[in-house]
Amino acid sequence: MSLFFSIVGRDLRLSLRHGADTLAALLFFVITAALFPLAIGPAPETLARLAPGIIWVCALLAALLPLDRLFGADFDDGTLDQLLLAGLPSALVALAKALSHWLVTGVPLLLVAAPVGLMLNIDPDTLPVLLLGLLPGTALLSLFGSLGAALVLGARRGGVLLPLLVLPLAAPVLIFGVAAADATAISQDPTAPLLFLAALFAGALPLCPLAAGAGLRSAAE
Repeated sequence: MSLFFSIVGRDLRLSLRHGADTLAALLFFVITAALFPLAIGPAPETLARLAPGIIWVCALLAALLPLDRLFGADFDDGTLDQLLLAGLPSALVALAKALSHWLVTGVPLLLVAAPVGLMLNIDPDTLPVLLLGLLPGTALLSLFGSLGAALVLGARRGGVLLPLLVLPLAAPVLIFGVAAADATAISQDPTAPLLFLAALFAGALPLCPLAAGAGLRSAAE
């Protein structure tokens, strides 16, 4: 496991050196969310009703931005081959990359989601449930993103194919995440959608790294 955490630490250090990528994702999230009031109008009731969906869609799109560099830079300079030869199973290499993506992208999005929600006049009772859903939701986006990035690694026009692979996988996450917040807004129990999110995460946690690891081995060969 020391090699696993070494990969995570290395990616975190590289992210600090190239902080513009993380900042770009956060700015994209904030700016995109700020465009919605300009398009649908500044009515507080309308914004409050649409705020959970806006935040989830913006978080999904922002999480896609750094994915093309998740494996691409290591693949180009030969580091990926060294990681696969170091003795760590390819599935754990993919899991380490997904964890670093979530720490660099998902966690900052969680922190920014609260002030963005307040900007969109979200119900204060709905905001904690929204953030609770985003916790496994952003982790799922990182897992699905690592799977898609591994499958298109080395392919022509991989940057075009990547969103086409990830967005359909992320659709259930979006549905259940928004459903939990909407249930709270109308004074219903949000437990069921949150449990569905947890079940999706429990299924994706072992399966996505396995599939992504197979994609990494195929690209390295």
